[in-house]
Amino acid sequence: MLALAGGLVAVGMVVPQLARDAVAERPAGSPIGRQTVPPFPTAPATRSAAPSPFPVLRMAGRFPAVGPGTFTFGATQGPTVGRTGMLRRYRVAVERDTGEDVADFGAVVESALGDRRSWTGGGDLRLQRVPERAAFDFTVYLATAATASRMCLAGGVDIGVQGRPYTSCRAPGRVIINLDRWRLSVDHFVAAQVPLATYRAYVVNHEVGHELGNGHEACPGAGRPAPVMTQQTLFLNGCVANPWPYLDGRRYAGPLL
Repeated sequence: MLALAGGLVAVGMVVPQLARDAVAERPAGSPIGRQTVPPFPTAPATRSAAPSPFPVLRMAGRFPAVGPGTFTFGATQGPTVGRTGMLRRYRVAVERDTGEDVADFGAVVESALGDRRSWTGGGDLRLQRVPERAAFDFTVYLATAATASRMCLAGGVDIGVQGRPYTSCRAPGRVIINLDRWRLSVDHFVAAQVPLATYRAYVVNHEVGHELGNGHEACPGAGRPAPVMTQQTLFLNGCVANPWPYLDGRRYAGPLL
């Protein structure tokens, strides 16, 4: 029997916020403003879903915290995005028995990485999603909290906060997205009415940013967009949520940590 996390979560409901990441700097409390950066398209809707005038902040419904540790890989190939530069190929994979569809997950990942504000915005990198058996450079996984914890620990990263797996991570060749965060976002994003789609774009770009060799960055000033390499899952420190490494056609970054 699968352990379950989340329960029936009402959209916009706030749950207790966790304080820090075991492998990251400690958050400093600060006011969080509403989302002011350009919106990210909402995640793919099911065919039966009716249009809503309100952004989805969290996904409702039950989902597993523990899975079998095996994955279904995406079977399709996407276009190459980016004008010039090194080509990095990636696969997508979803843990089995999670109720998540690998095609939907792949579409959101590809949309985040294919946006002109993502990592190809500097003109020196190209990215392409490839199927399971193609040559690849890294894989983007969607995993239950327990599986994500094991995979991250194997790569030398502890994603635990207050005794439970909380964040996502990057291990060599692996971008590992925690299913808890994929469905529930984080308290301070929800409190600021930041759409779940924005959080998803952020976590993909942040962890892929690590795979591309980028380290953590600090908020450059109160009220400014948070650099994508800020640990926005844990805190904003006065900045506002931002999922993009490039803004207005230029690399947007903060002080290195």
